[in-house]
Amino acid sequence: MRATLRWAHSDLRTHRGEALFLVLATAGIVASLLLATALFGYATNPWQRVFTQSHGAHVWLHTDKAADTGKLAGLDGVDTVAGPYPTAAVTVSSRGSRASVELRGTPERPSVGRPPIVSGHWLDPSAPNGVVLESRLARALLAEPGDTLTVPGTARELTVVGLADSAEPRYRPGEQPGLVWALPSAVPDPGGQVIGLRLTDPGDTSYIVQRAVTVLGSGAIGEVSTWQQARAEAQGDNRLLGQVLGLFGLGALVAAGLAVHGAIGTRIRGHLRDLSVLKAIGFTPGQVVRIFLLQHLAYALLGALAAAGLAEALGSRIPGRLGDAVGVWQGLPGHTVALIVVPVGAVLFIGATTGLAAWRAGRVPPVPLPRPAATSGGRLSGVARRALGMRIPPALVLGWHTAFTRRPRSLATVARLTLPLLLIVVAMSAWTTIDRFHGEPERVGLPTALSVRADAGRSEQQIRTLLERDPGVAAAYPGVETAALGPSQTATIALRGLGTHRDPYPHTLAEGRPARGSDEAVAGQGLLDLLDARVGDWVRMTVGDQPLILHIVGRSIEPENAGRVISTSLDTLRENNPGLRPTLYELRLDPGADPRDVAARLTAAGDGHLDVHTVANPADGLSPLRAVVAGLIAVLALIGLIELLTAIGGTVRESERDLLALKAIGLSPRQITAITVTATGLTALAAVLAATALGLPLAHWLIDAQGRSSGIGAGIAQGPSAVLVVPLGAAAVLCAAALASVPAARAARRRLADTLSAVA
Repeated sequence: MRATLRWAHSDLRTHRGEALFLVLATAGIVASLLLATALFGYATNPWQRVFTQSHGAHVWLHTDKAADTGKLAGLDGVDTVAGPYPTAAVTVSSRGSRASVELRGTPERPSVGRPPIVSGHWLDPSAPNGVVLESRLARALLAEPGDTLTVPGTARELTVVGLADSAEPRYRPGEQPGLVWALPSAVPDPGGQVIGLRLTDPGDTSYIVQRAVTVLGSGAIGEVSTWQQARAEAQGDNRLLGQVLGLFGLGALVAAGLAVHGAIGTRIRGHLRDLSVLKAIGFTPGQVVRIFLLQHLAYALLGALAAAGLAEALGSRIPGRLGDAVGVWQGLPGHTVALIVVPVGAVLFIGATTGLAAWRAGRVPPVPLPRPAATSGGRLSGVARRALGMRIPPALVLGWHTAFTRRPRSLATVARLTLPLLLIVVAMSAWTTIDRFHGEPERVGLPTALSVRADAGRSEQQIRTLLERDPGVAAAYPGVETAALGPSQTATIALRGLGTHRDPYPHTLAEGRPARGSDEAVAGQGLLDLLDARVGDWVRMTVGDQPLILHIVGRSIEPENAGRVISTSLDTLRENNPGLRPTLYELRLDPGADPRDVAARLTAAGDGHLDVHTVANPADGLSPLRAVVAGLIAVLALIGLIELLTAIGGTVRESERDLLALKAIGLSPRQITAITVTATGLTALAAVLAATALGLPLAHWLIDAQGRSSGIGAGIAQGPSAVLVVPLGAAAVLCAAALASVPAARAARRRLADTLSAVA
């Protein structure tokens, strides 16, 4: 055992840099996997915790006031019900911020859908104007218990007495109204009612919704929301961040394992005589295997322990969502198990790849076999000989010969170096796609920057004139948005009428054509998946108690409402309802106009009649992904550097046997050095070309697959420009050449006796 440790210690002193790189790479990989685990837990558990604590309803049905909701309690599969509660749609204001809310009259704290109080207290009959705000809405309004909310256009005031969490769909400005609980006396003129259904089997949600629509009638139901929709919405960007971290973490783990395997294989070829000596003095094959295995397991274990310790001690202090995710994850039941399993799994994987290479070291015979007399690179091909005859520099020709003559070994080296570079190209594509959402939002389904909702205080023409008069507004598209029931009447979809035939709304189309004629529409990927429809199909939906049939002529990129959106023109909706008035206006701004400045001017000009919001950009929630991508690129670059150093070491060792022949034909040490540098540079160039050729299509496929699964749809992927790819490739090749120059020059200037010893 002492001899084993002494040999391992000697080897560590010889390869300190390689050992450091392996430790750092393992630490980066394990940290990425732990952060991915934290984000997955953070994405699911907070919503699940609130749903469990509140004894949440699986289905919420918004109906008109006349609907007989009492029949729903007798449906098979319905365990208990919440409500019905009267509701009213109002706009509230606090500290200069406005929000559309659903005022829900709740006589007492319900047993189903019982919102957990996070601040203040529940409604008190002694305070008839007291309200409880959903916590996300409260953050948007900057409201706390004790604050007063005003209802614009009226003298009415509401007092915030508490804040509560909710497992229902969360507040989204301009899309989903916030939830406000109040006493029934605070809802004097309700516009509808809402009832919650808790089911005995959550898997029967679609069937129960269909039965409820049949019992009440489709005309009585305005909107349906289910627990699956609320959970998917709550997971949102956090789950995507976890998927990105997990994907790249696993890819980096495979790349690191291959790099370790290649490094050990190269070192075995370079230390055959040393291994034979170890065998000759009594080392068994098992001891030789254990030398390499324990040595690299120690490197991996050190990196894994460092990553786990840092994640546990400092993870919650990371700024932004990653820190919040780690903080929540540390309080979850499975946290300790994950903190042990992830590092152990990474170490075992690296150990498995190490064992395969170390097994070859154990098979080295005690007496070295005689080496073939032919040069290690083999005979020069006819093309190489002709190239030398054409006075092409010998370094270039012989470098190419050295790099690609041993095809199995050369291909393995290129493949190992390609994998981290390929993942870097995919990471750069993800970064570029996020930049596209910010820099070119009109190309990813966000042609407008502001959404304006107006009350009934002004006419349509007055509002449109006021909006278009602002110097920063290029166009104002009137529209309406309403909930509609799909053909199966089991889910609610968003129906939008935007723009007119004369001034159509500029939808971003990924397939098909714009909706120009009557009864034509474009739909998001989420809606097509929900209805199992395709471009060219006719779909039937129910709006209130009126059926509506539309012809889908295109697929639009829809970042909102999980893509469950079908859009037509306002004129098409007016054919069924001539008195329909626009309730919202989508504003396209002039280039360079600041949305916040324009919103402030319009709010002031509207004199309390306009509710102006910036259009939510899904990339805003992915801001932490930039730091994640940068960190992953650094880890992958480190793994690529390990593989590059391994390739350089192997090339230099195997070129030692050619030194006598190269010096005999008159090549100078500088030319011999150039051969090794050229061989290394060409190997790196082949890896860069392969990574680019494979990485760009793979990145497009992965990003578009994520777009399809989220409902946005394919067509959002954006590969990095040549301005980024070419410098990356050039930097990789130049770095390889620079790293190879020092050991190659040292080998080219070796003494004759050392060269003869290497050949022996």
